[in-house]
Amino acid sequence: MEEPQNVFRTLSRIGDRSTSDVVVRLRTQEGRDDWVYCHSVILIEKSKYFADRLSENWPTCQILDSRNCVEVYCQECDFDHHVAVLRLFYVSMDSSVTDMWNCVRNALGVLRVAIELQCPQITATCVDYVEAVPWEEAEEEEILKTIPGLGSQAESILARLQPVNPIAIVKVFLSAIRFAMSSPPPTMNDLKTSAQEQLEYMLTEDDDAPLLTADNEIKVEARECMKRLLTRFNSLVESLLCESKESVLNADKLQPFQSYLADLLWASQILAKLEIMRELVSHWVEASEQILKVLQPVSLEAAMLEIKLKVIEVTAKVSEAIGYGTVILPTAKRLHMVKFWLPHVRALKPLMDSATNDVEDGPVLKMDGELWQSLESAFVSIILTLPSLDQAEILSDWLGNKDIRYPDLTEAFEVWCYRSKVANKRLAYLGGTHGMARML
Repeated sequence: MEEPQNVFRTLSRIGDRSTSDVVVRLRTQEGRDDWVYCHSVILIEKSKYFADRLSENWPTCQILDSRNCVEVYCQECDFDHHVAVLRLFYVSMDSSVTDMWNCVRNALGVLRVAIELQCPQITATCVDYVEAVPWEEAEEEEILKTIPGLGSQAESILARLQPVNPIAIVKVFLSAIRFAMSSPPPTMNDLKTSAQEQLEYMLTEDDDAPLLTADNEIKVEARECMKRLLTRFNSLVESLLCESKESVLNADKLQPFQSYLADLLWASQILAKLEIMRELVSHWVEASEQILKVLQPVSLEAAMLEIKLKVIEVTAKVSEAIGYGTVILPTAKRLHMVKFWLPHVRALKPLMDSATNDVEDGPVLKMDGELWQSLESAFVSIILTLPSLDQAEILSDWLGNKDIRYPDLTEAFEVWCYRSKVANKRLAYLGGTHGMARML
């Protein structure tokens, strides 16, 4: 036969004044004051806080409406969660109760109150729910504020936020960079873009340190991925050179070329972070002539202009690496870079400017003024590393060109003039260099 107390517990309902022997008075600083009619046997069983408040050891227990009264002060934002916890005292704590939370934010509110009122069953149920469902970023911050009161129970929730060991991080990074530089089909562009963004994020130092440090294993794999990407790019360039000029302008031909350029531009940023730009720089310098031949068709179509702009972006990255000494190249290759790309950039800039201003004939290209400025600065830096005779040839061509405004080589011209004027005096201090001075 079931004990009378268990029968009473089963038949009791929250808010039932006819059987209630306790009033829980919920109050807020804003003046809210609600009475909730409850039953001491249930409060004592479900909550250590109420068990203490209703014990003989609590000297200030009040009488209200002929019942024991327990006043609970709470924040306005947690008022409804206190009511929810009181209602849960009257619900069987089985697995189906997790359906009552509706969302993480609601479960966290109930969890805060359950911790405060020392309700182990409700706390455990909230923990199980929060541990199992996905979180939004704002909810993660709220979770971190809530769980300090959980003690060891917080471990299951924190499992997904724990730092990963370096071996696992490197494994993910290597898998991601292989995929990101594998030139997947266009249907997988979204996945590729996501992988590229996360790889860059992993290596970026912002408010937090980079997720990993580039060791030899990472650099070796990145170089191999870059070599394979460049091999595929080179094969495409060679195939385009075998096509007629009209055929090259076909969208089916341009799309893969544009995709490779986008990958190379992204890769240049990753390689710069890893300090292994040499592979890309050397290949781009050597392939300059072939790339420029592909770009020879004069077309104002948006797709072709976008490709030419993308080529300029990659060229800017390569030029910066050479001009600022990130990658050391011999004189012949530096001169090769300037002689091939400077005339192309000079001719392309006015074309791109006119396309940018032409709103009626097609979509406006997104032009970055800093791109042209950084490319100009890189050219100046490279030119100033060349022998003075080569500098003189480049500057003579620049001064006699109608497109003298871009790139503006004034700085290089001024430095060349100064060096040339003081060359004999400077070199006179070096023994045995008079013959060299006369040549200059």
